[in-house]
Amino acid sequence: MAGIVGYGSYVPRYRIRTSTIAEQWGDDAKVIEKGLMMLEKTVPGRDEDTITIAVEAAKNALKRAQINPQDIGAVYIGSESHPYAVKPSGTVLIDAMGIGPNVHVADFEFACKAGAEAMFVAYSHVKSGNMKYALGIGADTSQGAPGDALEYSAAAGGSAFIFGDENVIAEVVETHSFTSDTADFWRREYQMYPRHGGRFTGDPAYFKHVLNSTKIILEKSGIKPEEFAHAVFHMPNGRFPLKAGKTMGFNEEQLKQGWVVNTMGNTYSGSSITGFSSIMDVLKPGELALLVSFGSGAGSDSFIFRATDKITEVQDRAPKMRELLDNNKIYLSYGQYAAYRKKIQFND
Repeated sequence: MAGIVGYGSYVPRYRIRTSTIAEQWGDDAKVIEKGLMMLEKTVPGRDEDTITIAVEAAKNALKRAQINPQDIGAVYIGSESHPYAVKPSGTVLIDAMGIGPNVHVADFEFACKAGAEAMFVAYSHVKSGNMKYALGIGADTSQGAPGDALEYSAAAGGSAFIFGDENVIAEVVETHSFTSDTADFWRREYQMYPRHGGRFTGDPAYFKHVLNSTKIILEKSGIKPEEFAHAVFHMPNGRFPLKAGKTMGFNEEQLKQGWVVNTMGNTYSGSSITGFSSIMDVLKPGELALLVSFGSGAGSDSFIFRATDKITEVQDRAPKMRELLDNNKIYLSYGQYAAYRKKIQFND
């Protein structure tokens, strides 16, 4: 049996309300909140970036797994906002975590599905018997240009998952990936902010890939939507994942636990997998959970997990996702938010 042996998440304490951004640009806050189904988003602190977020999430995963870090044979970090163009984020993390130096490390990038991508490769290493444990992480300090629609949702946070074949808490039942060349969202080298194709990012990109990936994994597994306890889909806003889930036959109760975007925002590579981390916090032995990511460009990775009897032993060993979202919030004015973002973008 190969699957998850430990998981953990991290989101910054800082927040900015949707209404605060709307006021800055003269937009109607109520219309924006209703349209995006988002009330606020996380903001990285002055000393937080993809690496620090990944380290904190990995520490929580290690607390739950309770394994020797030296036994981890691979570390993969997926992100759109690696701090360095040429220098891996993963090498900093392994030193901070006491992993290595006998370890394979790589940074991944596939827009918002880079975290799920890292999970897939980590799982594949363990499944093949290539190594005892592998760590897959998705983390971002997402970019959104001032005044652009993305500014309302681009957030910060991430999650980490340790895969192994002993003391598994959630086994991988099935996986599937659906990918095509669809240019719905992109950022060229040296550009600070991404560009997007507006409404083209919906049906031709997000829904085409997410729905097909879900449809095929359900067919491959022979499992029906009603058999799942929980499901989570990538969350670029509040509406898209709910629409995708309901289109595929999932009800509101199944989608509720993983739907964290309304108070977190879109953490890009950390989005769907952080929603899945919230599901892991409440998953019971024998229950099934569906995780479906999406990355512009475009592709979708889907996973079906089944919780084992061991899951309840680890859930309280580290902070749960809802606790991280709800506790010790610090709200920023737009001026403070802009200053925080400038510090991150121009800090060398």
